[in-house]
Amino acid sequence: MENRESNLLAMRPHLLNARVSENMTNDEQFQNKTIRPIVKLQGDLLIAVFKNYIKKRKNTFYELSLEKKLAFIENAIQKDMKFRNSLKGMIIGQFTVEEYVTYTQNSSALNKRMMNIVKERLQDNVQLLEYQVA
Repeated sequence: MENRESNLLAMRPHLLNARVSENMTNDEQFQNKTIRPIVKLQGDLLIAVFKNYIKKRKNTFYELSLEKKLAFIENAIQKDMKFRNSLKGMIIGQFTVEEYVTYTQNSSALNKRMMNIVKERLQDNVQLLEYQVA
């Protein structure tokens, strides 16, 4: 019988640029070994969730300049606690039990890293957030 841990690890993309070495801090290692692959795996979902967030905010995002769109993304992730917690749940839900135990030892710093990676991912894909007429 397959177990949850092996299934979760098998689904994650292998990131060549997310290196892990012994001279890195434990937080950096966790970020590169666990968080970055999960954010990449969840990328399409994160974009869909943000599109829904925009829709719930009356689509004002679509009227903004690029600079203000990037600020809107950052503001949503940093200041909207319900939205932020939802994003964290999408990432944490992909942790193995062992990874979760590691995460709980320094969750505050790891949450900051996690949300920065999600913010960068959304900002780097801002063109995918453009309004599309159905």
